[in-house]
Amino acid sequence: MKSIKKITIGAVVGTALSIISLTSPITNAASTFISIGTGGPTGVYFVVGNSICRMVHKEAAEGRKSGRKHGIRCAAPSTGGSNYNIGQIGEGELDFGVAQSDWQYHASNGSSKWEGKKQSDLRSVFSVHPEPFHIIVGKDSGINNWGDLVGKRVNIGNPGSGQRGTMEVLMEAHGISSSDFKIATELTSSEQSKALCDGKIDAYGYTVGVPNAGVSIATDGCDARIINLNSDVEKGLVNNNPYYAFATIPAGTYKTSSEDITTFGVKATFVSSAKVSADVVYELVRAVFENIEDFRKLHPAFANLTYDQMISDGLSAPLHEGAVRYYKEQGWM
Repeated sequence: MKSIKKITIGAVVGTALSIISLTSPITNAASTFISIGTGGPTGVYFVVGNSICRMVHKEAAEGRKSGRKHGIRCAAPSTGGSNYNIGQIGEGELDFGVAQSDWQYHASNGSSKWEGKKQSDLRSVFSVHPEPFHIIVGKDSGINNWGDLVGKRVNIGNPGSGQRGTMEVLMEAHGISSSDFKIATELTSSEQSKALCDGKIDAYGYTVGVPNAGVSIATDGCDARIINLNSDVEKGLVNNNPYYAFATIPAGTYKTSSEDITTFGVKATFVSSAKVSADVVYELVRAVFENIEDFRKLHPAFANLTYDQMISDGLSAPLHEGAVRYYKEQGWM
């Protein structure tokens, strides 16, 4: 594997306990089943979770002469998104999940929506792709900037999703509430593009990797546009929060993107719990990183992933000890 610079990451806290299984995954006497929370079925989170499962299963030795005899079996169903995944990991209903870097930060620090509900057992594993926040508007909506959303029919996202959380952060920063919209719908990521093309809403917000099939349904299917989010309000959010950064959606990404679009965004991160076995986390991390070239090919948003970024960017919760074990073996820590 490629050599990268050594980095120092905060201490790992907590004791790893075994997840539900009949035996240790290393002995392979029986299978260990793990669940990964993702997002809507048209979103990149769904691809992340299922791509990780694919790498885990690829490494499995069962039925082959070579491979890892870890006995791990993996499922990555569609879920409500970032905050839902974090909450279900805390409840022990999910073993892993994909979450925006801002909600990882808030959950591990007990801030924002997680005030009074600090997730002390939340552990980071690695980060994945950048996620610009999109405001996607209908062809004839007359919306050209954030201010034009007032009085319009806007989908703010389903409760528990990262896009809903970011939309609420933006609304507060701009000094408006959902009552300032003509209608504020709570559609999921798999419903919103069709609703826009059907004329049921005028715009929606979406935090997602680039390119995205769901966004293409709107831009390529009914000439929807993505607007810039680069006002002083967004500059203040980026300057005051370590988990935000400006991002560019390149011209030509979608049919209606004739120029670069400037917005801000977060990182998609992969998280778990201190209560999940260190052996299981180690094998999962190893499966992804030992097959990184194959992983990069599974979605365009993964194409430029690098080891140093994946083990540091957007990770505010302590690293899981199973992940640390692998990173130390590689000389990265």
